[in-house]
Amino acid sequence: MALLAALAGESIILLGPPGVAKSMIARRLKLAFRNAHSFEYLMSRFSTPDEIFGPVSISKLKDADKYERNTDGYLPTADVVFLDEIWKAGPAIQNTLLTVINEKLFRNGDKEMKLPLKLLVAASNELPTQGEGLEALWDRFIIRLECGNIKTEKNFNAMLLDNTIDDDIVVSDDIKISNDEYHEWNDAINRIGVSENILKCINFIRKAITNVHIGQTDEHHNVYVSDRRWKNIIRLLRTSAFIHDRSEVSFEDLLPIYNCLWQEPEEAEGIRTIVIQALFHEYTSIFAYLREDLSNDIRVNRQHRATEKARKSMKVFDSNKKIYDNYYYHLLDHDTGNTYVFISDYQNLKQRTIGNLGQGGIIYKDPKNPNRSIIRSYNGGEMPMGASSVYLTRDEEYIYIDGVRFYIETLGRGERQTLPSKQGNVSGRDFYQELEELSTGIKHRTDEIVANILVSDQDKKEVTDYAQRLFVEIAHTRQDLEKLEG
Repeated sequence: MALLAALAGESIILLGPPGVAKSMIARRLKLAFRNAHSFEYLMSRFSTPDEIFGPVSISKLKDADKYERNTDGYLPTADVVFLDEIWKAGPAIQNTLLTVINEKLFRNGDKEMKLPLKLLVAASNELPTQGEGLEALWDRFIIRLECGNIKTEKNFNAMLLDNTIDDDIVVSDDIKISNDEYHEWNDAINRIGVSENILKCINFIRKAITNVHIGQTDEHHNVYVSDRRWKNIIRLLRTSAFIHDRSEVSFEDLLPIYNCLWQEPEEAEGIRTIVIQALFHEYTSIFAYLREDLSNDIRVNRQHRATEKARKSMKVFDSNKKIYDNYYYHLLDHDTGNTYVFISDYQNLKQRTIGNLGQGGIIYKDPKNPNRSIIRSYNGGEMPMGASSVYLTRDEEYIYIDGVRFYIETLGRGERQTLPSKQGNVSGRDFYQELEELSTGIKHRTDEIVANILVSDQDKKEVTDYAQRLFVEIAHTRQDLEKLEG
């Protein structure tokens, strides 16, 4: 991520306790650039601008009455900068850093210096104190990473036994990045394309982070990300695509940007989850619609079978009742005239007798057609949203709802009955084929993300686990397809 920041010309802050090699990152990154200079400093509340930007030139002040700094060997002449305990610096230093980080400019006397700065790495073991005007500087650090101690015993032991020091690291000039290459790459990065699909994904993330769940709690945060940060994030995405030899930003570039979005460390995990969901959103959306159509097809298929069974056993006085949409009878005078009852339910209702209240039923709006009301028998279980309970009975011509009689529409003179279709798959979708295509797409997206060299091992595991959960849901859906064939 530090190399990504360097190639993009952005900045990075490392949050963590002392002794976890934060400064080593900056020293090693200097080796990536040919003839590069570095500057490293440990801030304190007593640090002065002279110590960071260079002392004032006494000779120029005396001879030419000019207030200029001797910047050689200080931050303004460095390619890679490491500033430790950044929040302990005074306002004079921090205010100057705002322009240094964002515009790569330093005003020295009456002149503006264009800085060679490629990467500024800051470090701290704490977040900036709120209410002290540090928000603007905090916002300048595009990438934010938490750094902790080594977790695995194997890596810990390897660190204990490693005697390598910085002077032992030798990198051939042949593979170092020259200034000319760096500027050529900078122009090439600017030409990397960003598609409409990538912008949609970013907007999905942007909306979702207004409600970030903080793990293991009921707390949610509305995370603020400035427009400047989003602009710089696009720069990082283009750089990632360039690193991977692509001419356009792809979805596999997006996962690491969750490190650019959190304001407090506890938000990082929730935002990572949001970014992963965004990366697979096109597949989960298709899957949700597929599940909805499959559920409807299963319901229709069952009702077709029930209707066909009811029709075969239809009493003589029911044979003239008009069938709508394969499995409904129509109530002519109920509500607005758009009320229908399932044929199979009507067939199984008890005949009206004196003192018989009838059996339990419900009335609800058809989810597929809100202007239509549906009546059906009800024997317990989950009720449709907005359903009302009623008592139902019938006789040869009518249905009775809570004792009130309503006429069932019959066939007109010469009108022929439209018999129920035996085709249960009313959506016309090839569910097997679509599920196979979904699985292939999800696997391909997962493989691409995991192959990105900027994605950490932990992030790879989170993506793989998320994809695995989708595969399990797809497997369950394949099992549900058997219900269409029953």
